[in-house]
Amino acid sequence: MRLVTTVLAGGLLLTLTGCGVAAETAGQVSNAASTAAVCADAVRIATANLDLTNPQAAADKAHASADELTGLAAKAANTTAADAINGLAKTMRETTVDDLVQRPADWVQKKADQVAALTKACAG
Repeated sequence: MRLVTTVLAGGLLLTLTGCGVAAETAGQVSNAASTAAVCADAVRIATANLDLTNPQAAADKAHASADELTGLAAKAANTTAADAINGLAKTMRETTVDDLVQRPADWVQKKADQVAALTKACAG
């Protein structure tokens, strides 16, 4: 009887251990899927065209995008991706009408560099 109990206990332990590993793996897959979705949304927001013919409206849209990006960064399971999204949000939040009127190429280049860094962080 002791042998049967020991075998059953060992089998239960293996089953529970297997469930723990499966749950951890499922959690990792879920986090990766969550990060992929957050990254896709962040890239979509960051690459939305701003109408530079109306610099004030474009700056306002950039500020609104910053708020959306900050919310997405909070949802990112991957801290590297979250940091990249927050960096992009900072750039969008700090966008001024002067940036868009006097230095639009510099502003676009900075944003493009940050989107590239975000894409890299999301792939890693």
